[in-house]
Amino acid sequence: MTRISRAVLVTGCSTGIGRETARLFARRGWTVYATARRVEAIADLEASGCRTLALDVTDESSRVAAVETVVRSEGAVGVLVNNAGVSELGATATLPVDHVARMFETNVFAMLSMTQLALPGMRAQRWGRIVSMGSMNGRWMMPGMGSYAATKHAMEALTDALRYELRPLGIGVSLIAPGMVTTGFGHTAAGRSDAASADGALADFNERIAEMTRNWDTSPQARLACSPSDVAERVVRAAEARRPRARYRVAPSAALMLSLRRVLPERAFELVLRTQFPSPRQGR
Repeated sequence: MTRISRAVLVTGCSTGIGRETARLFARRGWTVYATARRVEAIADLEASGCRTLALDVTDESSRVAAVETVVRSEGAVGVLVNNAGVSELGATATLPVDHVARMFETNVFAMLSMTQLALPGMRAQRWGRIVSMGSMNGRWMMPGMGSYAATKHAMEALTDALRYELRPLGIGVSLIAPGMVTTGFGHTAAGRSDAASADGALADFNERIAEMTRNWDTSPQARLACSPSDVAERVVRAAEARRPRARYRVAPSAALMLSLRRVLPERAFELVLRTQFPSPRQGR
């Protein structure tokens, strides 16, 4: 009988969700390969029982090397967690196309490539789990994050296709859909905002969106957030479930906004957004 690999490969472990996910898998007895572009950034995870690998998900040779390392030691990647991601704030009309392409390369194409690389081992053992980090923005567009939301919409479609194709082969595919999470992700995105790339009303809009994002953790909306460990718990639940769900929502903000998106007409939902987020203003 083919031995089932209990090796977990987690991308993007340098901070936040990826780091907590790797730790939780290790505590639950899985063999964990935690990865980041700079392996020294995750060296401390070895004390939590993780093995560490350098992995730049945007580099093909790095992706191949990481998967091959796990396969040589464990026979297969048993669970792949596609967590690595990047975001950038700004009006869609102002973001340079190459910046948008970078988001798609990291959030979408890398996720698909890592999945394709891990699949031969999973298929050979007739078991595997693929868990990818989506977002509540995969179902609705948060103002100032339209391009990021587009990458998460793409992940929704790819995950649905993979789940349909791979379930008969014994491989479960799930998408995690967090709402607001108390990590530095939003602050990093705000730091990439370039209001100088716009003028007038859109420059003003970019500045106000960036300011709102930098300050959201002290705003009333922060009460609707969750922690990285909350998200990690859902990732592990999806990996260990006999019949994993298609999607796992995390955080009250995700439940609220996704429910409103489902029940409200388009214009009514956009009106809700306009009460909560800045809009471009004429005369700027």
